[in-house]
Amino acid sequence: MLLLQINTTACDGSDLFWPWLMWILGAFILGAILGWILKQLFGGSGDGDSIDYSGKIKSLETDLAACRKEKASLATAATAAAAIVATPKIDDSVKDDYTKIEGIGPKIKELLNKDGLWSFKQLSEASTDRMQKILDAAGPAYKVHNPKTWAEQALMAHEGRWDELKKWQDELLGGL
Repeated sequence: MLLLQINTTACDGSDLFWPWLMWILGAFILGAILGWILKQLFGGSGDGDSIDYSGKIKSLETDLAACRKEKASLATAATAAAAIVATPKIDDSVKDDYTKIEGIGPKIKELLNKDGLWSFKQLSEASTDRMQKILDAAGPAYKVHNPKTWAEQALMAHEGRWDELKKWQDELLGGL
């Protein structure tokens, strides 16, 4: 009977099999010990339970559906709000010269016109908050202007009380 022999000797006659086997076995044992230590430190169940991915997937799908529903409702609300905001009735048949109001120059007049305010009557009915928002949206150069007297001045101009308006404007300092 023939025995299968593996030659494990190096050219110099030394035996290589046992040292290599010891290195491989040592590396395996060291890896197993480090793996166990890391599992103890950073979690994982020691009883071999696997992670329930199906439960996590269902939870994520539910969250995704809720986000999509919320996005759709927000888009609907934004569209409705845009329709409300985008439909101001612009009456530009009367184009009054807003520069006659103390504190309003040609650039601010243009901003007010773009927002749909064309006549002294419209300006007198506009709220101070609306006029301030128009100025704030135009940038930092316009934030220094104060529109608190513009509606009252516009009302006087609309009613044709020019002398009274002129007298009041002489007392005002830049529309204030």
